[in-house]
Amino acid sequence: MNGTQTIYELIGKEQIRLLTSYFYQEVSTNEALKKLYPEDLAPAEERLFLFLIQVFGGPETYSEQRGHPRLRMRHAKWKIDAAMRDHWMNAMLNALDQLELDPNVREAMMSYFVKAANHMINHE
Repeated sequence: MNGTQTIYELIGKEQIRLLTSYFYQEVSTNEALKKLYPEDLAPAEERLFLFLIQVFGGPETYSEQRGHPRLRMRHAKWKIDAAMRDHWMNAMLNALDQLELDPNVREAMMSYFVKAANHMINHE
């Protein structure tokens, strides 16, 4: 991974699509996480896909459609404690493990997910 290419440029849109698909497969089997989502996961999957494309250096379609991400505000209505963060992180790490990524790219993505997940905690 060199300093001039974004993660989006390095792995492409389809790898991000796969990541979100794998993540929501994990959500569908995790009772704790499923409680945070409506029965139909497809709209949430599409929002995460667009968000991750933007976060990792691709088009800003997410912001164009939904405005600034404001992650904490958008997630404030759910109780997110350390245990829920761990459920989310485990699902995302399992999804990441299903992709064949350069170790440096995986590390950069994982670093983002850890920071974002920790930032979402809103309950002790």
